[in-house]
Amino acid sequence: MAALPLGAARRHHELHAGTASLIQDIDKKHLVLLRDGRTLIGYLRSIDQFANLVLHQTVERIHVGKKYGDIPRGIFVVRGENVVLLGEIDLEKESDTPLQQVSIEEILEEQRVEQQAKQESEKLKVQALKERGLSVPRADTLDEY
Repeated sequence: MAALPLGAARRHHELHAGTASLIQDIDKKHLVLLRDGRTLIGYLRSIDQFANLVLHQTVERIHVGKKYGDIPRGIFVVRGENVVLLGEIDLEKESDTPLQQVSIEEILEEQRVEQQAKQESEKLKVQALKERGLSVPRADTLDEY
């Protein structure tokens, strides 16, 4: 077997396949975007070969417009297949955000109002399509294909 140049050998040992590359991220603060749209922020405590995660001191962050609220969730176990995005949070830049933090109650109310507006808009779209003789599959049946 041919010897690798020193720099290449060093990089070879630093690279890990799949989830093993996340071992160096243990005990660091991460943002996790889930398949259902939720955003979690917490300290990565464990990860396995299936990308299942254990987060500690976890909060669920809800964004509505330029506001956000954090709901404390504690220890959170996330099944790997539900992870869309996982990223380390830069602690130095974490507080540098144009968003305004509000109370849990306020953000939940803002979220409820936003969801109602989306539902009304969707109803109007479906009605307009029906008037034109078109049908739209229900959102809950789309995952079956």
